[in-house]
Amino acid sequence: MQAVQQRLKAGGRAFAHIAQYHPELTAFRRDLHAHPELGFEEVYTSARVREALRHAGVDEVHEGIGRTGVVGIIHGQGRSSGSMIGLRADMDALPMAEHNDFAWKSCKSGLMHGCGHDGHTAMLVGAARYLATTRHFDGTAVLIFQPGEEGLGGARVMIEDGLFERFPVQSVYAMHNWPAMRPGTVGINSGAMMAAADRVTIEVTGRGGHGAHAYQTVDVVLVAAHIVTAVQGIVSRNVRPLESAVISLCAVQAGDLGAFSVLPGTATLVGTVRTFDPAVQEMVERRIKELCNAIALGFGATATVRYERIYPATINTESDARFAGDVAASLVGEENVDRDLEPSMGAEDFSFMLQARPGAYLRLGQGMGAGNSTLHNSRYDFNDDVLPLGAALHAGLVEQAMPLGQAQ
Repeated sequence: MQAVQQRLKAGGRAFAHIAQYHPELTAFRRDLHAHPELGFEEVYTSARVREALRHAGVDEVHEGIGRTGVVGIIHGQGRSSGSMIGLRADMDALPMAEHNDFAWKSCKSGLMHGCGHDGHTAMLVGAARYLATTRHFDGTAVLIFQPGEEGLGGARVMIEDGLFERFPVQSVYAMHNWPAMRPGTVGINSGAMMAAADRVTIEVTGRGGHGAHAYQTVDVVLVAAHIVTAVQGIVSRNVRPLESAVISLCAVQAGDLGAFSVLPGTATLVGTVRTFDPAVQEMVERRIKELCNAIALGFGATATVRYERIYPATINTESDARFAGDVAASLVGEENVDRDLEPSMGAEDFSFMLQARPGAYLRLGQGMGAGNSTLHNSRYDFNDDVLPLGAALHAGLVEQAMPLGQAQ
């Protein structure tokens, strides 16, 4: 325990308390890692969470919210403030093969906890155990174990299932491990943390034929190639340099590789758009549609663009981000908190919760040591050393947002 505390340079009552059961949290996390489940299929994971919450002594355990979601309720020593704070952890794994060889590697072929959601779940369970034991706060803590973050919008599903009507939190917080930051550090900013993620599907229709007689066709491969090149000009020529956007057409499907002399009649392109500003998002969508239609028309083809908004941008509330940074600084010291963390062009469905309630999203440094690679990598593993710190950070958000003796 002392070795972990010294290595992470963390302090405070919560961290010291939680570090005592660090081995149990590690075993819990590794069990989840060995049994990964995809979004809305987290049957085993949800059961383990419910069991852990009841063992911890939380006051209420609610299941089936957002299909496989779980919510734990912990009341503080006092409740006169009427305050209610939400903490969220995601539970789902990824559809990818794991190439690690440690004892807790995935036992399911083609499934892996490649993003650390097993660690996020374990940290919130650790916070639940501490908060249910000490109850050193005035109000109610709402612990949200969310399914389906990886592209399925589990946060939105929980909200649609009445999450915030049943548990009307004043603010909500979440954190994600970040291998690019060293253990014992926390990152946050007062605005955008993650980009909006949109999916674009472009279907080009022309007239197929023999490659030797291309003049008799409307070549969709040629049209698709021009579209791939042209849309890259949207960011460089339509987005202000001080704003951000990414357009990536990531897959093209046309024809048959075995039919080298056959020009196909259709082509499909699929890609993603990432933005922070809704005005930029609107402009990019409009320009993609305009360019695709114009380019296809110029070659005598037609183009249909389907633009889907998957996740909105994850935008922290300024006051909550400042507060969360203060809580982090009380644990690891101001010198280990980056309050102006560079936003990521990745996406996160906690954005739906931040659209519904004020709050903040933090990054918890975990480093990239031996056996701990980047996120969504087949050799990734969560760094168990940071479990007590993440749990203490969750607990600190509750205790400092709803302090005893300061109820209004």
